[in-house]
Amino acid sequence: MKTRIVTLLLLLPLISYSQDATEIIKRVDAKMRGNSSSSTMTMKIIRPDWTREITMEGWSLGTTYSLILIKSPARDAGTAFLKREKEIWNWQPTIDRVVKLPPSMMSQSWMGSDFTNDDLVKESSVVYDYNHFIRGDTTINGYDSWKIEMIPKEDAAVVWGRIMIYVAKQDDIELLIRYYDEDNYLINTMVLSEIREMDGRVIPTRMDMIPAENPDQRTVIIYQEMEFNIDLSESYFSIQNMKRMR
Repeated sequence: MKTRIVTLLLLLPLISYSQDATEIIKRVDAKMRGNSSSSTMTMKIIRPDWTREITMEGWSLGTTYSLILIKSPARDAGTAFLKREKEIWNWQPTIDRVVKLPPSMMSQSWMGSDFTNDDLVKESSVVYDYNHFIRGDTTINGYDSWKIEMIPKEDAAVVWGRIMIYVAKQDDIELLIRYYDEDNYLINTMVLSEIREMDGRVIPTRMDMIPAENPDQRTVIIYQEMEFNIDLSESYFSIQNMKRMR
């Protein structure tokens, strides 16, 4: 009995540490989503010899529903991506076709960028699909930050084998994220910057996704506007509504 008590006492700090890490990730996720949200953003795909720019609008309701509408360039305008629970569809108005994306496509490039389909529609949940562990602290761009490791749960259908996220202790701001595959190779690094207030929340408004194998290229997403806790219902996130949007 004494041995069991001693063992439990030794494990308590580790259990508490894991719970603290999960609470931090919950706060970070809730801060960027709200109960619901809308956003206007620009995505720049930057390559050594060319650059492509896409403007888009997005809406979300919790972690279950999201919708992204492409506004420009003209040839892509009206293209939309819809997530309802675990199902994702793509509307292509030029060919008048709705395509359901299989799970195998979640790791593929989104619109030719360095973001994956999973990154943009957030098919996996950083809160519920991963176990979280604080691995120490560090300083990122002058911010005293937590270093948190996220390991997928055994039954989670996720893209990444491991994620390292660096979160500023003040205001729970994401500053840096590193994505690893199942063999623990670094695949992408996301740098979050241009921190400012949007709709009463202090958040990063620029995200640079940089592939490890091609560090001379990147994809940048810049938020022009964000609103949180807006009036949205589940019915807004329908295939019919996705096809009507312009």
